Amino acid sequence: MSFRYQTILTIFAAGVSLVGCAGSAPAPEPAAETTPVAAVVESKLMHCFAFTAIAEATEADWQAFYAATDELPSKIPGLNKVTHGKLLTPNVGDARRDYGACMEMTDEAARKAYGEHPAHDEWVEAYSKVRVPGTTTFDYLME
Repeated sequence: MSFRYQTILTIFAAGVSLVGCAGSAPAPEPAAETTPVAAVVESKLMHCFAFTAIAEATEADWQAFYAATDELPSKIPGLNKVTHGKLLTPNVGDARRDYGACMEMTDEAARKAYGEHPAHDEWVEAYSKVRVPGTTTFDYLME
């Protein structure tokens, strides 16, 4: 490609670029005061735990655990959402943990009520068939 042809293309591209900018609206003025998102959104509590699977757990045991876990939000007030799965890194602290679950709750009162709810007892029955006793558990307030 000749130097003259390259120069013409460069000038044309620059002109197209400028024309595209000429019609744009000015940036809006920033708001005088803003409220931090954390102040608007109420903090929720996340209850998470990691556990060691029982080698003898059957596929039916796992399916019952998953179903019981997935049903908890519809049974326990204040429990909003659950997730569960196999851990990517199986060691948590000094114990070998290979599965985990997290439960989003509205607040600390919901966490306390969850532990006392009859549906929790039903869930523990399914959970006990897939795990070795003992878990690595923690709760935190979402920001």
